[in-house]
Amino acid sequence: MTQPRPLFTRRIDAFFLRVHQTASFVGRFFVNVVRRPLHAREVIRQCYEVGWRTLPLITLTGLITGIVFTKQSRPSLEAFGAASWLPSLITIAMVRSLAPLVTALVAAGKVSSSIGAELGSMKVTEQIEAMEVSAINPYKFLVVTRTLATTTMLPMLTMYFGFVGLIGAYLNIHGKEGTSFAAFLQNGFSTIEFLDLWAAVVRAILFGFTIGIIACYSGFRTTRGTEGVGRAANAAVVQSMLVVFLEEVFVVQIISWIRGG
Repeated sequence: MTQPRPLFTRRIDAFFLRVHQTASFVGRFFVNVVRRPLHAREVIRQCYEVGWRTLPLITLTGLITGIVFTKQSRPSLEAFGAASWLPSLITIAMVRSLAPLVTALVAAGKVSSSIGAELGSMKVTEQIEAMEVSAINPYKFLVVTRTLATTTMLPMLTMYFGFVGLIGAYLNIHGKEGTSFAAFLQNGFSTIEFLDLWAAVVRAILFGFTIGIIACYSGFRTTRGTEGVGRAANAAVVQSMLVVFLEEVFVVQIISWIRGG
């Protein structure tokens, strides 16, 4: 009679099986993204869903972030007589960290849950299997299009978030000191380097791809009916945010190494 395998061994096997399944799922994206058909219309529709429908939330979050961060930073700078550095501080914080990270977190909560629930619902109702019967590649039509949309739109949303955040900071500074918008921008961007802008764009692209692929993966693995749909939406948000934070730490270390720090 065969002895049952230890629980620890089974968990290790399950872990590596999950890693293999995840890597295969991600690898299929790079294989399918260069193959026809391109499903351009679906990509555009998903860009609208990801970009335009997220815009009001990004606008509100960016404006509040700029105002609050400025109000919280002012007392510390005034204590050292460095209030004139406030525009530079806000711009550096927005470009280097806040804009890409906060935009990614907002998108992870808004977009990931939507994609995870949508694909999860299609999975449990066997619509994905029906697409295969209809000679449509469901991975190409569902996963590639949505991941391309998040990867494309997140850099644009990041730039918009940074602009709105700086508007919020300017309104606070102008109300206190009467600084002109031209002077605010000149002081703010005087310390910004090309590496800062490049790093922000790279972050946004990486975060966008992560959010899209994780949300689709959660949806494709949905089981147990409507309960599974809720689990897929929740897993998409939690896992997206966790990986985004890990990627942020990784990218910051690389940028610091490039700067020589």
